Amino acid sequence: MPLQIHQFPCLSDNYGFLLHDPASGETVCIDTPDADEYLRQADAKGWTITQIWNTHWHKDHAGGNSAIKAATGCVITAPAGDAGKIEGVDRVVDQGDSVALGAYRGQVINVGGHTLGHVAYHLPEAAVAFVGDAVFALGCGRMFEGTAPQFWASLERIKALPPETTLYCAHEYTVANARFALHADPDNTALAAYAEEITARRARGEATVPFPLARELATNPFLRADSADIQARWGDDPVRAFAALREAKNSF
Repeated sequence: MPLQIHQFPCLSDNYGFLLHDPASGETVCIDTPDADEYLRQADAKGWTITQIWNTHWHKDHAGGNSAIKAATGCVITAPAGDAGKIEGVDRVVDQGDSVALGAYRGQVINVGGHTLGHVAYHLPEAAVAFVGDAVFALGCGRMFEGTAPQFWASLERIKALPPETTLYCAHEYTVANARFALHADPDNTALAAYAEEITARRARGEATVPFPLARELATNPFLRADSADIQARWGDDPVRAFAALREAKNSF
């Protein structure tokens, strides 16, 4: 039976995700920005939460751990590099480790940069990846703790996933990201078309998450820091171009 993914808005601009394996009956929370909402959503679906997979330590990603664990007895998996700042951790993971939801196996990818230990969870069989705040539609997270070389290496790991992978990020930031992307890469016709679609979708109240990696590879300026077009404007190698883009976005 196929993996079921339930996406719902929470807090001001977060998305919550519940993954459910019908065969085993297991349900995983991807991050826990709002414990009450996660518990309500799981109850409405008739699902019992058995696990939490945290991507990083920020409160809008791990703040609901303790309450959900108290209510369900679930097992919490968290990134090794951030685990000291996360409550209730039962298991730590890093690059090359795996997680399991019933018969589904997820690969852990180190995507440090936004925080030092940030990880993503890639489920190849379902062709999905949960990337937290490492990558957004047309953007990437602020570089709060990491360095530009570290963050660029993390983005390269995401870029190396199969292009048909669907990415689930944690926030609805796409309209603002599109404005900056058009400034950063003004001659990109695929980006211009994507930005128009985003505007229309948000006007209809539709989410812009999830999104295909293939489209981001063609339009997301942060993932394109190794392209000639971006480097002509922002820096003569990928790390310098990425660093310049990230600094510009901070004050855009």
